[in-house]
Amino acid sequence: MTLSEEDYIKAIYHLGKGETTPVSTNAIAAQMDTKPSSVTDMIKKLSDKDLVFYKKYKGVSLTETGRLSALAIIRKHRLWEVFLVDKLDFAWDEVHSIAEQLEHIKSEKLIDKLDGYLGSPKVDPHGDPIPSKDGKFKTSVKKLVSELPVGSQGICVGVNDSSAAFLKFLDKNKIALGDSFQILDKEEFDGSVQLKTPHGNIRISSQIASNLFLEVSENQ
Repeated sequence: MTLSEEDYIKAIYHLGKGETTPVSTNAIAAQMDTKPSSVTDMIKKLSDKDLVFYKKYKGVSLTETGRLSALAIIRKHRLWEVFLVDKLDFAWDEVHSIAEQLEHIKSEKLIDKLDGYLGSPKVDPHGDPIPSKDGKFKTSVKKLVSELPVGSQGICVGVNDSSAAFLKFLDKNKIALGDSFQILDKEEFDGSVQLKTPHGNIRISSQIASNLFLEVSENQ
């Protein structure tokens, strides 16, 4: 695949949330910041390579070959993010754009060695699961803070928004992956949430609560 084809495959995977649910060409165009006509041309190329299914007026979905190809790209991206943060001391808000470039490296041997060097990590610095070489990854029960009732507790395992601005906000407020949180109070008026954290109690806005994932027990 070309770099552009890889970007499309990954975009379709994310838009479909990893499922076989068809996504519209307009949604793909918005994600890729391009014209719908350009998406149609690319979809034809991907279909010819048996990477996508396309039905007019129904949308686009990945074939099994396409899904595994997307997961391989995502695996490379997230392994590079771990490397940049753990070994080169990049901040977690800096690594996404760099990993976007590194994910296109073709050498399978290099990625296997990178995985081994890092100790086969299961999640990236943002808490997203890293697929294994055969396209499998760890699943866990995780819910947004905004969805959980008062009294719930769990481990912060991921973010819904990986923008630099949001990650810098979390750093400023000493909110980190791996921290244990408990929901102490929810304000009905504005949806803000009071959290008990290892560094003390803090109140976060509804916007922040809608972007923080906690790993919780099945019954929460």
